[in-house]
Amino acid sequence: MAISRKESFRIQALQLTDALLVWLAFWIGSEIRDAARIALGMGVEPGEIQYSINWLLYIAVPFTPLVLERFGFYDQLRTKTTDKAIAQLVKALLVITLMIGMFAIFAKLMDTRRLTLGIGLMLVFFLLLVRDRVMTARLKRRNQPESSKERVILAGTGSQTAALLAELTAEITSGWNVVEHFDLTNRPVEDFFKLLKNQSIGRVIFATKETEFDKVARAVEACELQGVEAWIAASFIRSQIARPVFDALGDKPMLVLRSTPELSWELLCKGVVDRVGATLLILFTAPFWIFAAIGIYLKSPGAPVFFSQMRAGRYGQPFRMWKFRTMVANAEDLLDQVKQDHGNQMHGPVFKLEGDPRIFRFGALLRKLSIDELPQLLNVVMGDMSLVGPRPLPLYEVEAFCEISHRRRLSVKPGITCEWQVGGRNKITSFEQWVAMDLRYIDNWSLLLDFSILLRTIPAVLFGKGAR
Repeated sequence: MAISRKESFRIQALQLTDALLVWLAFWIGSEIRDAARIALGMGVEPGEIQYSINWLLYIAVPFTPLVLERFGFYDQLRTKTTDKAIAQLVKALLVITLMIGMFAIFAKLMDTRRLTLGIGLMLVFFLLLVRDRVMTARLKRRNQPESSKERVILAGTGSQTAALLAELTAEITSGWNVVEHFDLTNRPVEDFFKLLKNQSIGRVIFATKETEFDKVARAVEACELQGVEAWIAASFIRSQIARPVFDALGDKPMLVLRSTPELSWELLCKGVVDRVGATLLILFTAPFWIFAAIGIYLKSPGAPVFFSQMRAGRYGQPFRMWKFRTMVANAEDLLDQVKQDHGNQMHGPVFKLEGDPRIFRFGALLRKLSIDELPQLLNVVMGDMSLVGPRPLPLYEVEAFCEISHRRRLSVKPGITCEWQVGGRNKITSFEQWVAMDLRYIDNWSLLLDFSILLRTIPAVLFGKGAR
């Protein structure tokens, strides 16, 4: 049966984890063998030859995940019962034991420590069962709150979307929050544009066999411009930006038009680097946090040290972003007056002004050194932001976008630093140029590009390049 790329990626990650657990189990078995002999009253003979268990690992480590896959151990992860998991493990370990026994006989390795093998197999059973149950519980817990589910639109007639859902298992659909069944035959595509924008949609699934081609093409264009994945159970549609790939929902082939980085090991590493890097940076920069807090308290008393504001996250999902306060307490109330008196140095919906009168003196120092941005590391740890990505904008600025294509910058997690941050934020005055840099980053994303931006951020921070 065909499986999706996401499911294939998950299985590969689990197989790698299980291989490491098998190695760990047999290593522990070899280390505690003598202690086990003493506990069982078997004693330890002096001068015993220490035989290598490497050949045992060469069989058990790579073949155990493959045999487990043959018995369906990695299928139906959300709904699999403990009894079924135990049965699959027992069958797989019996096969592995048979393979090891046959190899030992034919290779004349009869001196292998049977106690090491026995302890190792028991630990393999225990560790893999625990890993499987933890994974199942985690997937079930993740799918319980509606807020954590993927927000999906099913596009097509009522009968078409119903037929599609009937062919899919709960294993696939349990992670969805179906926002709406959108009938393209009876409703204007303009309503579809608004729905994508207002509901923070992450994926649209088209079941449009009987829908006019022109309407489907326009709906796909709306997804493409906003960076929303379009999954099409239909014939191939030409796109200008999105990369067409084939994927699967259960055993149903789908055409996917994706204009954002595809799920990969690189993307997984980005998530790990974000959280680990942010945690380490919080620890290393702790003195600056204390310096900023004391300075704000002394130079601008009577208001909070931290400033928070609702910003647009991935797909426009609102989140609360944190910074050190660098402006007067009523800065938001003064914004319209500042725009009227001093204008806006950025052409477009966003506001930037060098020498903003709302910034108090110590706040200007924090901005110059980029210390005011440090609390955003907490947003990275919480998963709302990334170390590298398009800068998150206030919700009212996102609402003011005059081009729908600008929303494609919302198709990835926002970041603390980006190409605009290190490549000319003090020179660029056009929002169009800013968006173009963000979209170029999205279209050419790689882990190497992220590291390059992070390295270029260091001198930009040290020399206050473009900070205002």
